[in-house]
Amino acid sequence: QVQLVESGGGLVQAGGSLRLSCAASGSIFSINLMSWYRQAPGKQRELVARITSSASTNYADSVKGRFTISRDNARNTLYLQMNSLKPEDTAVYYCNIAWLENTVWGQGTQVTVSS
Repeated sequence: QVQLVESGGGLVQAGGSLRLSCAASGSIFSINLMSWYRQAPGKQRELVARITSSASTNYADSVKGRFTISRDNARNTLYLQMNSLKPEDTAVYYCNIAWLENTVWGQGTQVTVSS
């Protein structure tokens, strides 16, 4: 079973930046889809960004132009670079990978943006 370990969350003031990392215990070479989701208290989990094995990406409208998703197959790691952070970005961020019939979630990392 592939396991995901997230890191990089924390407290930052509005306008600042954070980089989230999601390290996989196994190779992600064959994994087609890797994604970041987020969930704020009392709200539904939402898709933030996705990247395919061919490096095709898409983003939620709310983060487009501010966030960048990337993957490093050699390091078996998924990244989310978050710039120009806003208080409404505050949430628990989750890494997700999907391949064949499998889906795996990370444990989540808290991102808090102060005004």
